[in-house]
Amino acid sequence: MRHDGIFRIPTHLPGVASNHVATMGAKAYDLSRMVLLGLPVPPAFVLGTTHCRSWYREPDPYRKGLSTLLAEQMCWLQSITGLEFGDSCKPLLVSVRSGAPVSMPGMMNTLLNIGLCDSTVQGLLQITSKPRLVWDSYRRLIQSFAELVFGVSPQPFASALEALLTREHLNRPHELDIPSLFELTQTYLQLFAGLTGHQFPQNPHDQLETAVQAVFSSWNSSRAVEYRRLNGIREDLFTAAIIQQMVFGNAGGASGSGVGFTRDPDTGENKLYFDFLFDSQGDDLVSGRTSDSDADRLFSAMPATGQELAAICAALEREFRDAQEFEFTVQDGKLYLLQTRSAKRTQWAALRIAVEQAREGLIDQQEALDRLEGLPLDDIKRLRLSLEGEPLCKGESVGIGVAIGSLVLDIDSIRNVSSKGGLPVVLVRENIFTFDSAAIALSAGVLTTQGNRTSHAATVSRQLGKPCITNCGGMRIDLDRRVVEFGDQLLPEGTPITLDSNTGLVYAGKAEVVVDHPKEWQEEIRRWLVPL
Repeated sequence: MRHDGIFRIPTHLPGVASNHVATMGAKAYDLSRMVLLGLPVPPAFVLGTTHCRSWYREPDPYRKGLSTLLAEQMCWLQSITGLEFGDSCKPLLVSVRSGAPVSMPGMMNTLLNIGLCDSTVQGLLQITSKPRLVWDSYRRLIQSFAELVFGVSPQPFASALEALLTREHLNRPHELDIPSLFELTQTYLQLFAGLTGHQFPQNPHDQLETAVQAVFSSWNSSRAVEYRRLNGIREDLFTAAIIQQMVFGNAGGASGSGVGFTRDPDTGENKLYFDFLFDSQGDDLVSGRTSDSDADRLFSAMPATGQELAAICAALEREFRDAQEFEFTVQDGKLYLLQTRSAKRTQWAALRIAVEQAREGLIDQQEALDRLEGLPLDDIKRLRLSLEGEPLCKGESVGIGVAIGSLVLDIDSIRNVSSKGGLPVVLVRENIFTFDSAAIALSAGVLTTQGNRTSHAATVSRQLGKPCITNCGGMRIDLDRRVVEFGDQLLPEGTPITLDSNTGLVYAGKAEVVVDHPKEWQEEIRRWLVPL
């Protein structure tokens, strides 16, 4: 399984996963544990954190040998999958993902669909008979390569997509027909050349090597550095790179991508909490660029998947002994797990989960106490409104509680208002992304017109204890005038505003609040601490 900092994750793994989390990275280590449980995980190989360290500290010798190293490991992955990377008849496509020893959700790069080019397109068409899948995956790869490798803004690609949707009188990309997706792919190839000054790389092996280096480079991206600063994570841990066989949630029909939590990360309730989007790839959800969700109709359309998810939740909690956040893809009705990690949660949820898992016998009381160490147990609380007036709009809640503060539209305004004292601030944006972690940390709460409750940025808000409301479509932001429109009502920047993340409702002004305490669980913890 391990050789010179290289790890292999087959579809079946005998024995017990060795704890190489420091060199394997937490994501890859947890993938290997899921394989041992018999859970469905696509095969992968891993360049451990020592490779990233060498990439930084010995750049010339390491990079000279990288292509040979990848080719050797790709031979193993080809033998497992029965496909061949770069082949024009039966092409293997892979994802390249980051994976540090400590979870850093969305802070480093992930590239999907690596291996697609003009020649392999024909082979993928032959083995899938799904031209929509092929052209949709190709156009996604072109855009992500431009953004993550060359630092190009996503806006030109988004504008081209929006123009095509408008022309065709459609709302979502998955509604585009095959000729339109082919046309969009050609447009993206032209944009790539114009914006980067290079033709899109047509050699899959060059794509792979470049993608791995983009993952290593993202360890020192500004958003990753800021996240490590906020969370006290060491700079010398480095990241692994996980090269994994692609599975396609954008295969149409009974296919899609999802993010789930084994328990509600806001309240701690023992129920499946998830988002799912048919005919999509995982980045559509975790990036926060989509506000859509098909979670409500997944179980009616695919009841067996609901049963499988329930079984997966139980298996994950038994193995990891904690609430988990997991990412999954369904391709043609078959579910695959792509990641699991300890769920980021509110303090309220942390207390409830620890107490209830101890009651269930999943963990003992000492483990529950150890997990809660550092939390201000007596100060855990939830704010709610004493009276509810007429709301400005309603969105989707992330976290619990109430945020009251001056409406601000960017981080410069946050710093300006904060320097003058007075009310805290509420950040109002079209959307938030992981590179906004500094702005989120400085705000009392966050309100967005787009996004969803399971995106990486939403996870950061929840972890920081910031009430957040996403997908609030009833408002419009006018940056030129520095105002936010809620129907006929205008709120200039600096106006007090109240977010009720318990209900997803937004109010003008400063609302009166009531404080709730989780007395039942607090008292149970106190009983545990009484000497026998």
